Amino acid sequence: MFHFRTKYAADDERGFERMENPGYCPGSFDSFHRPPSDDDDDEMVDIAGATLDFTSTDDVPPLSTGGYEEYSSSRVAGMNGNSPSKLVDPLEDLVPGVGTYEDFNTIDWVREKSKDRDRHREITNKSRQSTVALLHSVVDAFSGWLLMLLVGLMSGALAGGIDIAAHWLTDMKGGLCLKGFWFNHEHCCWTSNETTFQERDQCPQWKSWAELITGTSEGAFPYIVNYMMYIFWALLFSFLAVTLVRAFAPYACGSGIPEIKTILSGFIIRGYLGKWTLIIKTITLVLAVSSGLSLGKEGPLVHVACCCANILCHLFTKYRKNEAKRREVLSAAAAVGVSVAFGAPIGGVLFSLEEVSYYFPLKTLWRSFFAALVAAFTLRSINPFGNSRLVLFYVEFHAPWHLVELAPFILLGIFGGLWGALFIKANIAWCRIRKTTCLGRYPVIEVLVVAALTALLAYPNSYTRMSGSELISELFNDCSLLDSSQLCGYKQPTNTSETGVGNSLADRPAGEGLYTALWQLALALLFKMVITIFTFGMKVPSGLFIPSMAVGAIAGRLLGVGMEQLAYYNHEWLIFKGWCSPGADCITPGLYAMVGAAACLGGVTRMTVSLVVIMFELTGGLEYIVPLMAATMTSKWVADAFGREGIYEAHIRLNGYPFLEPKEEFEHSSLAVDVMRPRRSDPALAVLTQEGMTVGEVESLVESTHYSGFPVVVSQESPRLVGFVFRRDLLISIDNARKRQEGVVSASLVVFSEHAPSQPPDAPSPLRLRGIMDLSPFTVTDHTPMDITVDIFRKLGLRQCLVTHNGRLLGIITKKDILKHLAQIANRDPESILFN
Repeated sequence: MFHFRTKYAADDERGFERMENPGYCPGSFDSFHRPPSDDDDDEMVDIAGATLDFTSTDDVPPLSTGGYEEYSSSRVAGMNGNSPSKLVDPLEDLVPGVGTYEDFNTIDWVREKSKDRDRHREITNKSRQSTVALLHSVVDAFSGWLLMLLVGLMSGALAGGIDIAAHWLTDMKGGLCLKGFWFNHEHCCWTSNETTFQERDQCPQWKSWAELITGTSEGAFPYIVNYMMYIFWALLFSFLAVTLVRAFAPYACGSGIPEIKTILSGFIIRGYLGKWTLIIKTITLVLAVSSGLSLGKEGPLVHVACCCANILCHLFTKYRKNEAKRREVLSAAAAVGVSVAFGAPIGGVLFSLEEVSYYFPLKTLWRSFFAALVAAFTLRSINPFGNSRLVLFYVEFHAPWHLVELAPFILLGIFGGLWGALFIKANIAWCRIRKTTCLGRYPVIEVLVVAALTALLAYPNSYTRMSGSELISELFNDCSLLDSSQLCGYKQPTNTSETGVGNSLADRPAGEGLYTALWQLALALLFKMVITIFTFGMKVPSGLFIPSMAVGAIAGRLLGVGMEQLAYYNHEWLIFKGWCSPGADCITPGLYAMVGAAACLGGVTRMTVSLVVIMFELTGGLEYIVPLMAATMTSKWVADAFGREGIYEAHIRLNGYPFLEPKEEFEHSSLAVDVMRPRRSDPALAVLTQEGMTVGEVESLVESTHYSGFPVVVSQESPRLVGFVFRRDLLISIDNARKRQEGVVSASLVVFSEHAPSQPPDAPSPLRLRGIMDLSPFTVTDHTPMDITVDIFRKLGLRQCLVTHNGRLLGIITKKDILKHLAQIANRDPESILFN
């Protein structure tokens, strides 16, 4: 007789129930603990005395909603198409809730794809029978494209509104428009005829706070007034942002990309993509960006676009009821987010493919492209930048780059890789301190302290006072004769031979204005590098693209000016001979800033192809792809030498999300039997038998365990595997049968076989549950190498895999077991994959 000696480990991701709320960033409030009860699937969060229900946009009915009285007209479809076409009485029709998932669980990709195939097959068969059914099939086929259109329109409109509002509030920190407080600085002076060339951004209609309060803008006191007002607005905006996040939508904090990656891999975090999260994230993103904190809006815009997609999915049945189909839409929405953030639709599609998506079929590629196109067109129609261009940082460099310049470009790549590795380690260390100390219990104080320090140190330096986007645009700028920027503070040419050719300027010696700007930029570089470490991960919406690009752009501009002056004073050197003659425009510092921005962003995120495409879409600099490629690849190689994780993967691991990284190689020689549970010291495996258990025994087994599913065997004496049934489906089916079928009592026999066994005439009627059982669960033998098992989990998105030997059930491997095993191999705490 085969004896089970292990504890059944089919709890899958149920072990994550002890987590701190995952959507609220690391170290969030201790009250975010999910209760261990299995009878209620609602996620109620208690914050500051207010109980909030985040299930209003949930995609599946909770266990206790009482929805069993309504029946769906669709039939129960067996797993992988192997179950009977009709579920025997009493479950003639699909019970509401069967086939759905609890919060903080992983979806079954195979079951979801099977359900979609069955649905599509049924629609196709019906379309041959009537014209109405044919029209329904046509509508069903085009519903995906319609959904993409709506996602693009909604995301583009929201992004345009965020850009306009953030620009307005950022300018409000410096002053107010007398024509109307709703005008930002640029629009206020747009039609003014009283601006001068040297002070083109000054007009009588725009007044600084010092002018409004003291009546003058000259002197020490007005400067202090402006300084204090700048700090006041920064503190007010940051306080409003963190308070709204804390009170109404804890999931709205952070970048959102680590959680989006986890959700796209199949994990369920209810409410993370809900309407409250969308509303609060949109409002607080504007406030956080306007406060002057070292953060960007690009990552959060991906979260906003995914929220739009998830909400719009509820309008279409095939996306509302199928988790795998919905994740295809969310992958496209991630592309939309980058498209509206940078005006880079192609780069957005590649970003979703390379960085975010777990499952990306070809049709998703086409739909992502269409949605990104619609979103970019919508944003262009709104024209939030006021320049009639879609690109955020349009550049027009007149001098081509030379092969010799590849050396400094690669040097920028090395800097970007080192900065990326340093930033990831420092930021993760700080976030871990936030999680494990009392700092995490005071998010409002933390945000206010960082905002106060940022405003206090940023205001005296014009390059840290301006927003990240303005700074990058300034650094990318190619100087002309009429440019009044400090970065263009060169000594003016004394003769026409030094003015260059066409619109370009010959290299010129640096003047006092440029030297001052370089000192300010050097200080800004140190400030940005340090403050971004403490800002990313706070309890406000915070993106990392713009701060990383700003660090790289500053470093690149400094190197570019250095190369320019080197070439000017040393034309006779061998490296400059033949291509850099006196009076020529040899070096373009703005190009170095662009390459440095790409290098630093690549070092932090480890993006490659998508980053290069985003950068040339962002700037319009198509001819500079080779320098961008060289710097990006160098930064990735250098950063990978210190650790292969990008910032998003590092935060996924820090938060303990159940994410199997598809890029990592498994190089250990262990077998399935080494990882599976039960272990020798564990209790016997909890299983259901095909015919030998009563309803009371099944309920007792379910109540005494917290597993997410149970294998079904022939009998305890003959542990031949028959199938697998999920805990949620089992509970719902039994509860429904008790309510709707007469004679079902605790003594009723639970039958998973096709034909019920013979019973005495006075025995209670049996409960037939074969229709909810997966008849073809994935199995491996006990000697299957773990590298193959891990590949199966990654490529099929499995929740669990049963281990057999000659058809006999030995144990089970869950996704959590895989993650624990990988953590042990990497010398990490295996319990770190649980939510703390």
